[in-house]
Amino acid sequence: MLKSPLNRPCLLAQGNLTLGTNCTTDLYMPSTKIAKRIIMAPSRKTLVTGGAGFIGSHLVDRLVADGHEVTVLDNFITGRPANLAHHAKNPKVRLIEQDISDHKLMKDYFKVIDWVFHVAARADIVPSIQEPLGYHSSNVDGTVATLEAARLNDVKRFVYVASSSCYGLPDSFPTTESAPIRTMYPYALTKYLGELQVMHWCQVYKLPAVSLRFFNVYGPRSRTSGTYGAVFGVFLAQKIKGQPYTVVGDGTQTRDFTFVTDVVDALVTAAGSNASGEIFNVGSGNTYSINELVDRLGGEKVYLPKRPGEPDCTFADISKIQKTLGWKPKVSFAEGVKVMLEHLNDWREAPLWTKDSIAEATKDWHRYLGK
Repeated sequence: MLKSPLNRPCLLAQGNLTLGTNCTTDLYMPSTKIAKRIIMAPSRKTLVTGGAGFIGSHLVDRLVADGHEVTVLDNFITGRPANLAHHAKNPKVRLIEQDISDHKLMKDYFKVIDWVFHVAARADIVPSIQEPLGYHSSNVDGTVATLEAARLNDVKRFVYVASSSCYGLPDSFPTTESAPIRTMYPYALTKYLGELQVMHWCQVYKLPAVSLRFFNVYGPRSRTSGTYGAVFGVFLAQKIKGQPYTVVGDGTQTRDFTFVTDVVDALVTAAGSNASGEIFNVGSGNTYSINELVDRLGGEKVYLPKRPGEPDCTFADISKIQKTLGWKPKVSFAEGVKVMLEHLNDWREAPLWTKDSIAEATKDWHRYLGK
């Protein structure tokens, strides 16, 4: 039985977790052609920070499906062991409870690791405004500790999950990687500082690294509890409870909703490439209005005042990653929403957000980001 540095047992290693309703490993089951390619591909020893979280757990599924060994580091603040329960008896998956900002303990986990995927981060806007030091510790200090552990162990590939929030309120769409950086709140700032560190370690220490800026990722296992955040989680809980969707503004604002298996494919593609010192946008290739999302979910809606610091549109220019790495998104918005509705019960215990509770939760947003 594995134990964490805090001397607590890692539940995944015990093999006593039950398969949860969040299990979507079928999304990664290869076809016969792909299976043949995977068997021929070399098996890698990989490490995923934040691997028990939303995106990280889907990445673990993909790496396992591709035949790789996976070490997961997660402090379980937002990640959940249940997201990896279906790997409980898999000897190729090792789950360790670890705070990545503790650099003294980090380096030993990176021995003989080929690929590192740095997914761990604290997310959401409002908590970052309220707890800037905590976000700096996780997203900046944690990134430095991860980079140093990778450098000291001669890791072959380092892939960083960055955020499109670094663009703030863009001037043009689709938005290219060369667009001006406008970090509007501490979450955006700390994720961008992490990206700068990755590029610096690549430049100075020759660590083979790339950074992928994700746009509006959604899919099964996205967070179902905690602070007010991503629109899908808010809307699905409202749908279950028969309450109207709380639409900010008039609903004509658009988002580059990108399905989680597509961003995972981008991560694996980047790791398997020779690209280094490069930054890539990762999006769906389109942008969709909140009103369209409501129409696809079905139900009534109410409108909330528009919030400062939120763009009217997010829309990634993905031509660079398409040309350089040959990656492209595969899941349409209609298909992705259908999958979300098939997993609707995952949000049954999620908090119900109303106009009043949202107004209370976003007071600091308006206080600090308003003019």
